[in-house]
Amino acid sequence: MQLERIRNSSLHEKVMSAAQASEFIKDGMTVGMSGFTRAGEAKAVPKALAERCKQQPIKINLMTGASLGNDLDKILTESGSLARRMPFQVDTTLRKAINNGEVMFIDQHLSEMVEQLRNHQLARPDVAIIEAIAITEEGHIVPTTSVGNSASFAVFAEKVIVEINTLHSDKLEGLHDIYIPSYRPTRTPLPLVQVDDRIGSTAIPIPAEKIAGIVFTSTPDSYSTVSDPDAETASIARHLVNFLKDEMAQGRLPNNLGPLQAGIGNIANAVMMGLLDSDFDDLTMYSEVLQDSTFDLIDAGKLRFASGCSVILSERMNAKVFDHIEDYKDKLVLRPQEMSNHPEIVRRLGIIAINTALEFDLYGNVNSTHVCGTKMMNGIGGSGDFARNANMSIFVTKSIAKDGAISSVVPMVSHVDHTEHDVDILVTDQGLADLRGLAPRERAVRVIQNCVHPDYRNQLMDYFERACARGGHTPHLIEEAYRWHVNLQTHGTMKLAN
Repeated sequence: MQLERIRNSSLHEKVMSAAQASEFIKDGMTVGMSGFTRAGEAKAVPKALAERCKQQPIKINLMTGASLGNDLDKILTESGSLARRMPFQVDTTLRKAINNGEVMFIDQHLSEMVEQLRNHQLARPDVAIIEAIAITEEGHIVPTTSVGNSASFAVFAEKVIVEINTLHSDKLEGLHDIYIPSYRPTRTPLPLVQVDDRIGSTAIPIPAEKIAGIVFTSTPDSYSTVSDPDAETASIARHLVNFLKDEMAQGRLPNNLGPLQAGIGNIANAVMMGLLDSDFDDLTMYSEVLQDSTFDLIDAGKLRFASGCSVILSERMNAKVFDHIEDYKDKLVLRPQEMSNHPEIVRRLGIIAINTALEFDLYGNVNSTHVCGTKMMNGIGGSGDFARNANMSIFVTKSIAKDGAISSVVPMVSHVDHTEHDVDILVTDQGLADLRGLAPRERAVRVIQNCVHPDYRNQLMDYFERACARGGHTPHLIEEAYRWHVNLQTHGTMKLAN
């Protein structure tokens, strides 16, 4: 039965154990691995590699689409096998190693990495490890629940290891749209003009002889960790839905808003869930990760079509979707991440981009990645791809964190991922600040009035007024700009003593 998943019979002899396949990976190699936000990652070979490292220490440079599930980043970190990691991660063990300088982490826009591989600005993978549901008659690879960077890794790599995961239904075949742009400077425009356009193939086209090993697995993807909306995230959703209703009433948005993009995590998922109780329908999505809210909106008849590059679901939603995937296939497509995040397409489609901030400042600069300016959390992900090019760039966050010890709105962000030039709308549980068309001093007033938690509003207004007295187009007290962060590190709170 397993061999039926390998429709090219000449490849049957390539079946081997995960331990045997891991032997293709040598010290110092660059490895490209499937997986995007805990979905569709290779599972058996990375674990076998980690076990091998206990007896035979090696270091690899690991590239993926985004974060890995099944604790693989943790396992690989603890085995000592990671020298470099890119472009995104969410694992606490790996994060500690990154912040200790033990693993070199390259935090990168998710649309850019494959382009740099294509142009030899980054070393191409020596080995690619790709999870699949099947291999076609031509030797092409049919991915599972994510595409991410898998297609280009397989094309660029010297050798390809395929993990066929029999736990995934073969009915996933046909869900994917694999399109790889041609080389610059003679590249033609990307022929995608509608969210539901299909412009590529349903499998990753590589020569069959590149496949060095095939490993069978039956390990599930990790469940997503999203939780039900709480009072704060529900409030953020209400502010945003009301704003979108007004934009539509003013004729600035069409009746179906235009394609939506939402980042990963509780806040972004809760914001999308807020659309369930709205009057909007015939919605579309052009995003990276399709989460629970995507399928709740489809089931409610609100969402007509969703394009992404991976599907990651909670335990509540997982069986409902994957046991009935044929009911959803005409409403979904999974693409490579350089297509789901491509600036040309984001600008063309007029996407409304909704992403999460760690903190933002008076003037609209956003920090998505670093705690107190130095400690990496996860990475920028795709938020920059969308923020710079979207029709409307929205960032959301709760107004406070750590039981009020941290204000998410500060005088100056401790690290800048998205400048004020790329940010249109800021939303917290306190309210919404529309920054479009405003000068810096006007932006600051709106941010303080609408977005700051009451515990910090007077403190931030005091800073702003004293900065304005000193002057400048973008007023600041440079010697005090990070006083809140310093106070947090020394006294455990951003609340300043009188």
